[in-house]
Amino acid sequence: MEYAHFFSADTGSFLRSPVREIFKRVDLNAIYSFAGGYPSADTFPLDDIKALSALVLDKYGARALQYGATQGVPELRQVLSDRYGVPVERIQITTSSQQGIDVCTRILTDPGDVILTSDPSYLGALQSFHSYRADIVGVPHTEDLAAFRAAYVSTITALRAAGKWIKFLYMIPDFQNPSGETLTLAERQMLVGLAEEYDFLVVEDCPYRELRYEGEPVPTMYSLAPDRVLHLGSFSKIFAPGFRLGWIFGAPQLLDKIYVCKQSLDLCPPIFDQYMAAEFMGSGRLDANLARSKELYRSKRDLLLQMLAQTMPEGVSWTHPEGGLFLFLTLPEGFDSVAFYDKALDAGVAYVAGSFFHTRGGRNTMRLNFSFMTHERIREGIQLLAKLLHEVL
Repeated sequence: MEYAHFFSADTGSFLRSPVREIFKRVDLNAIYSFAGGYPSADTFPLDDIKALSALVLDKYGARALQYGATQGVPELRQVLSDRYGVPVERIQITTSSQQGIDVCTRILTDPGDVILTSDPSYLGALQSFHSYRADIVGVPHTEDLAAFRAAYVSTITALRAAGKWIKFLYMIPDFQNPSGETLTLAERQMLVGLAEEYDFLVVEDCPYRELRYEGEPVPTMYSLAPDRVLHLGSFSKIFAPGFRLGWIFGAPQLLDKIYVCKQSLDLCPPIFDQYMAAEFMGSGRLDANLARSKELYRSKRDLLLQMLAQTMPEGVSWTHPEGGLFLFLTLPEGFDSVAFYDKALDAGVAYVAGSFFHTRGGRNTMRLNFSFMTHERIREGIQLLAKLLHEVL
């Protein structure tokens, strides 16, 4: 039977995730996988989860298994308020931070509206933006603040001259996915200033913010302009991704639209999971687990950086992330990481080609994850990837 004529116009804008396609094709445990953004299973607090499961059922009873409020259970919103200093009425719980990206895009964007973003940017966000038929415009990052600002101003000016409406800027300011870079305070202030000057919103995505291994935390963009910024957070990297929980901080008028939107999507976030997260975060268990997780990830990041320095061919460079789960390789001009991918996967090593994160170009780049594999497999995997690159460079 032919189904094409049944599909909506939106389906033509859906993008397949190359990462998810890898997962369909191979067993990640059977190869050296630098591809996904999986946290290490060693960071999952299994003993705490066992204890908290009983505690939640004893403390909340049948409430933990019932439907709940669309905006999230009061206990979790209060714990987040206490931790981050944000009023409860400015907190919306989401079913994963990916849903946060999607609902923000859904309530703000009509087909043809402009979403500004970094170039490269998070693939999952680009997928969401494409699905709503937005016009995605990427601006590369440069460490020269004046040049960085000039690039945004010229882009915004050209878009406005063409009659385009910029709805929001999407940024991952801390340990960006895929680059691993962190925006300085001056860069954050500059971008928020442009949003105020040219009247667009900012969606600030911060799933990795708690995973800092060196340097000092930088204030969030939300803290600089709480009425203009929607701030997204996630439990996936600091608790366990299987709980599928995130949050949004924002102005009540914006959250009200998200609240109504979520009613048509999932009615409410998972109730049992929310109580688990509230007890985990509020009891101090989160901070104890974070300390262990950061120690583990710091050692894996350091090993990856060391192995790259020891093995990579001349002409290959990479970022030095202060935290998060990723770093970004740049290879010589003319190298095609998409074409090279099958050769690497056939040999048993996986990465994600950088072009999937770019709005244009980037074929000579690749993203590497360091959180998922053991130290031994990181070492062996980089040796194999370097050997393959030496053969072609």
